[in-house]
Amino acid sequence: MTYNPENRRFPLSQHTIGPFFPPGFFQPGDNDLTRYSADATPTEQGEVFILHGNVCKEGRLPVPNMILEMWQADANGRFRSECDPEGDQADPDFIAWGRSWTTMEGDYSFRSVLPGSYEEDGQRRAPHLNVLLMGIGLMKPVTTTLYFPQFAELNAKDPILNLVPEHQRDRLLVQPDGEVDGVPAYRFDILTRGPADEETIFFET
Repeated sequence: MTYNPENRRFPLSQHTIGPFFPPGFFQPGDNDLTRYSADATPTEQGEVFILHGNVCKEGRLPVPNMILEMWQADANGRFRSECDPEGDQADPDFIAWGRSWTTMEGDYSFRSVLPGSYEEDGQRRAPHLNVLLMGIGLMKPVTTTLYFPQFAELNAKDPILNLVPEHQRDRLLVQPDGEVDGVPAYRFDILTRGPADEETIFFET
């Protein structure tokens, strides 16, 4: 990039997005969608689970201090939003949104409940999790949508998942991974940059 004397604009360095926040910026329980705060009573609706995994880049190198945000419907497929015609019936104890960040090893985790299915624009959405990433190595936030393997019939009809070529859809499935703290766990590792057939699938927003 060159300096333009007519508008006196100088080139800026091509840094990735910021600012970046230290772990102390986040509050305990930020990654727990089952309650409104760390000392609040958790929801009694739905099946609690843990989603965890690793964020890495090319060469499978871990990406530390990556911020992840996750949002979803409640156990009955409702959102606490005026955009949802059934929003007034949404679970009052379920916050539906959370934030996590990666450790120096690139690890992250969320605690939530299995989301319900719902109708959107006349089409049935399969239970899913929306995840946004921002941080080191990304020029802008990126978003992906994760699905559960046990809902194969609903997955096959989900309009967003069907935007992905059929042979690649399994790359958006979380994987059962035993238990963590006595509740079912699922794993989803995220590759921000790498070979096209391995890099995590992100959607334009």
